[in-house]
Amino acid sequence: MDAQLLAFTGVAAGMVALPGADFTVVVRNALASRRAGVATALGVAGGLLVHTALAVAGLAAVLVTMPVLFRTVQLLGGAYVLYLGLSALYAIRRRPARAGTDQDSAPLRAPEAPEALGRSLRQGFLTNALNPKAPVLFLSLLPQFVPEGHPPLPRTLLLAAVVVLLALIWFPAVALLVDRLGRWLRRPRTARAIEGGSGAALTALGLVLVGGSLLH
Repeated sequence: MDAQLLAFTGVAAGMVALPGADFTVVVRNALASRRAGVATALGVAGGLLVHTALAVAGLAAVLVTMPVLFRTVQLLGGAYVLYLGLSALYAIRRRPARAGTDQDSAPLRAPEAPEALGRSLRQGFLTNALNPKAPVLFLSLLPQFVPEGHPPLPRTLLLAAVVVLLALIWFPAVALLVDRLGRWLRRPRTARAIEGGSGAALTALGLVLVGGSLLH
């Protein structure tokens, strides 16, 4: 049994499951529909694939050696997360509040046009891919789990595959769980509360990322 691989899997699972922008965007889009949530989840996994590929290739080291590039990517990522948060809050203001037993029990579902699913996929991908701290984290983490004397490339490829596989399990599971609870979660009042909370969380996170990139 590969003890280091098991240890890495545990660490990676904690990293993937840690609530953040990825989790919030998946939940928010899953409220619209199951397919939108799953598409967002696949986009997040695609972003992780980019980060792990950069780490394996060693290109993520550029972000460490070039602070200006790191701050630029961080600013872009923060701005995008901030945009998603403000968009969610603006959508709530435009949506009229509905009251009444019949209306409150009616689930809210958005049409699942191909362009809507593509937008969800893109949101998930960009939310993750524009996080500059992720490749730096992987670059520092992956080498710690390469046994001494083992070829580093096959091992890091395996570790990267574990991360992407965990994301492909976790985020679609979150989307499916939200859809499973959809009849309650999509009630207008509940949906407004959740979308408001996710919008506020994304806005706050975006402000922190943008502020951090500008202050350094």
